[in-house]
Amino acid sequence: MATELVTTGRRAPIRRAGSKNRKTAGDWVVLAVAIIIGFFIAVPFLMILINSFKSPEDYNMSGPLALPTEIYTDGLVAFWERVNFPEKLWNSIYISGLVAVFAVLISMFNAFALGIGRIKGRTWIVVLILLANMLPQEVLLYPLYFMFKQIGLYDNQWAVIIIFTVIQSAFGTYLLASVYGTFPKELLEAASLDGASRWRILWTVVFPISRPTLSVLLIFFFIWTWNEFLIPLTFLISNATQTVPVAITVLQGDRLMDVTTTSASALLGLIPTLIFFLIFQRTLTRGITAGAVK
Repeated sequence: MATELVTTGRRAPIRRAGSKNRKTAGDWVVLAVAIIIGFFIAVPFLMILINSFKSPEDYNMSGPLALPTEIYTDGLVAFWERVNFPEKLWNSIYISGLVAVFAVLISMFNAFALGIGRIKGRTWIVVLILLANMLPQEVLLYPLYFMFKQIGLYDNQWAVIIIFTVIQSAFGTYLLASVYGTFPKELLEAASLDGASRWRILWTVVFPISRPTLSVLLIFFFIWTWNEFLIPLTFLISNATQTVPVAITVLQGDRLMDVTTTSASALLGLIPTLIFFLIFQRTLTRGITAGAVK
């Protein structure tokens, strides 16, 4: 190599250490747009946070954008006591947690049959599942109301759990069926040659590899179910079974609340999902990264 350089008389190109890390104009534009979008997303949360600790008199004098002159917590305490917030918090965690777990399991079983089992009519089944997932919830209300009335599950949390498990698993099946359709056949054939059954292949081969994707679905299903309002409002009419979003809206309609108490209720309803997201943020990032690498 040295002889070749001497005979040709050319110098090898010298690359600067930071050349790969230089940002182009397009990178700066994307960064600026992301900052602007993040700002508009953060503004409502900041307004809720500011007004939650502001007294009604302070709000009327300074408006919603000014910082509170003193920390006012009566709004948080009033909402906490009016709706029995610990009970509503447990209801939301209970419903959202069970829906997330059940929906992920059903999605994995369905996708294993459709994507790896290669059953007949796979494409049409996936299309039907996708179309069913696109139906608006308003269309489902009366048939579901009539059905759960007949079986005695109306005003029961299991009615909401069953409904959202089916809805979320429809989306999960559609997503995972596409992922499992590209699963390496060599691994499946090697496991079959070793004498592994379908059940063992699912839990020892498919499940560990697809765990990042399943973790992402679990997080999304929990947050989506937590924020649902229409179906819980229709099927959970007693105070003891209501979730946090339903309790906030029902209290606002039943009793007149000031703006600061309303902001406090929104803050209390937002904090649990924010904590859940922060706890599983690394899991979500790893899952998305693993899917992108694949």
